[in-house]
Amino acid sequence: MSYTVTVDHDKCIGCSECVDVCPTEVYELQNEKAVPVNEEECLGCESCVEVCEQGAITVEEN
Repeated sequence: MSYTVTVDHDKCIGCSECVDVCPTEVYELQNEKAVPVNEEECLGCESCVEVCEQGAITVEEN
């Protein structure tokens, strides 16, 4: 199963919570914003969605 990970950079404040919580290192910070650089590794657990207080992340099943 694969997932599409989207980060709304208008909402993202670069707190790195998603980077820290992701078990498969999908995210990295680039220019103080979260970027899903390893989207193909996403497990769909939505831990990143839960920790993002800004509501900047969505994970959708393909």
